[in-house]
Amino acid sequence: MSLNVGIVMDPIENIKPHKDSSFAMLLEAQRRGHKLFYMQPEDIYLKNAEPNALISELKVWDRAKSEQYYGFGASYDIALKELDIILIRQDPPFNNDYLYSTHMLELAEAQGVLVVNKPQSLRDANEKLFASWFPACIPPTLVTANADKLREFVQNHQDTILKPLDAMGGASIFRVRQDDPNISVIIETMTNHGQHHIMAQTYLPEIKQGDKRILLINGEPLDYTLARIPAEGETRGNIAAGGSGVGMPITERERWLCQQIAPVLQAKGLYFVGLDVIGDYITEINVTSPTCIRELDTQFDLNIAGQLFDCLEAQLAERI
Repeated sequence: MSLNVGIVMDPIENIKPHKDSSFAMLLEAQRRGHKLFYMQPEDIYLKNAEPNALISELKVWDRAKSEQYYGFGASYDIALKELDIILIRQDPPFNNDYLYSTHMLELAEAQGVLVVNKPQSLRDANEKLFASWFPACIPPTLVTANADKLREFVQNHQDTILKPLDAMGGASIFRVRQDDPNISVIIETMTNHGQHHIMAQTYLPEIKQGDKRILLINGEPLDYTLARIPAEGETRGNIAAGGSGVGMPITERERWLCQQIAPVLQAKGLYFVGLDVIGDYITEINVTSPTCIRELDTQFDLNIAGQLFDCLEAQLAERI
């Protein structure tokens, strides 16, 4: 059965199609005969409490960025209830405009559209803080805007990672030690002189073996992970920060970590999630626009977007 699949994403002309997970989802939806409809967050609007959007019909081709890999058809206004599935694939930061779009998309969800991931859960599950719901799964962690508490944490744990709560791709992450002469200015800058909360976590030396990305579909992890190995002289393993991705089979410890969070993911309608694991611990739970589909597909001959659409189509069938 052909479905109407909408996607809310950042400008498609700026993506790298060979490694973009949203693009992999679009390719799979089109392969299945579904109709694609493209929109950016600013295209969504309410009219008399009815969620609508200015959408463009979309075609995609699995080609290099230097070639034509997408094409738009007609553009027109549509009531979002005319779509069967809406994929929210906008990258962080999670700001007020993102918040407003989730409220409007939640109205579409109330009218029967399958919105992935669930808008309310996107609001509830900050990617840095959400892991704190699973204290047995995380390293020693502090979230505060208070400089004295942050310095005390660094002194107690000696080697520490400081990161903002609203960034992605390894942006603005600092590694500090107790004798770092710049610790005060780093804390002042990151907290804006005590006005913004940040996260401190003990440094995990296992990062040298990779910051592993585990993809989960409706709470079930894939059999393979992508270990993002930091570049020489780097602390961050993020691909966006120059890390290299090496596929590995999932370990028993990593399966255990997934089992701890799976019931909550399923209850919250978080169908596609990226778990970040260093050593034995979860460091982040990515729910807005998890990546690494293309890398894992290539290394292990998978079709992760296909598995996702199997799940989503089953969800729609259950509703019918």
